[in-house]
Amino acid sequence: MRARTIGIVVLLALVGAVAWQMHSDDADVLAHTLTPLDPSTVQHVDITMKGLPPQRFEREGDHWSGADQGRPADLAALASTPVAEWKPAADFAPANIGLAPPLAILTLDGTRIEYGDLAALGRQRYARIGDRIALIPAQAMPRPPRTQALPTKPML
Repeated sequence: MRARTIGIVVLLALVGAVAWQMHSDDADVLAHTLTPLDPSTVQHVDITMKGLPPQRFEREGDHWSGADQGRPADLAALASTPVAEWKPAADFAPANIGLAPPLAILTLDGTRIEYGDLAALGRQRYARIGDRIALIPAQAMPRPPRTQALPTKPML
């Protein structure tokens, strides 16, 4: 009977430790993503890119407004971009890291993300949210809108 009680106590301790670790891992993931937003719940996307007119997309049920249907979901997915490191914005001169003006400004449900230049070392890019600068993967940048293909004539 005593061995059974000890076994149950050990089992409960292990289950508690696993639950605590899972909670800790979830909190750690959120601390190392660009925003706490869940991309699947984003309703409004505004994008301004250098040299292009601003665009706005709104979720309408399971679909997005606008002709470029794949783009709004791609932009919303940037909310969960992994962050290598966070730094205070005061540590940087915005012009030196491509944030004066930014290359792109993405606003997801009111959360503004400004994208800057590539970092000098590594394959990372600067992104500003509020008073913090994130170092994110270089490819984690909003893509421009799709363009129409140029008309072609068959070669004779």
